[in-house]
Amino acid sequence: MKLVVAIIQPHRLDSVREKLTAIAIAGLTVTEVRGYGRQKGHTEIYRGAEYQIAFLPKLKLEVAVPDSRVDDVVSAITEGSRTGKIGDGKIFVIDLEQALRVRTGETGDNAL
Repeated sequence: MKLVVAIIQPHRLDSVREKLTAIAIAGLTVTEVRGYGRQKGHTEIYRGAEYQIAFLPKLKLEVAVPDSRVDDVVSAITEGSRTGKIGDGKIFVIDLEQALRVRTGETGDNAL
């Protein structure tokens, strides 16, 4: 099993969810996060004063999948989140040692 973690732009969430639903991925966890990468933030003007915003709003998506579905999930997230501009995000794939469905007690791939 793998845990696919993606950091994407907030306005791309619906597109990513549609792509994941189209490939029959039923579970997704979304967390609002802030951070920066190569963008290093940006400058805004508010009431005539200029100030630096160092941490930009992003969404962190987490999807637990069997090993056989990892490439499909990564492709779907990539297609749904890509704008072609800086700040599109990152995708990480992490080994997932164990999963347990609390309600039924199922473990492993059956718990996903």
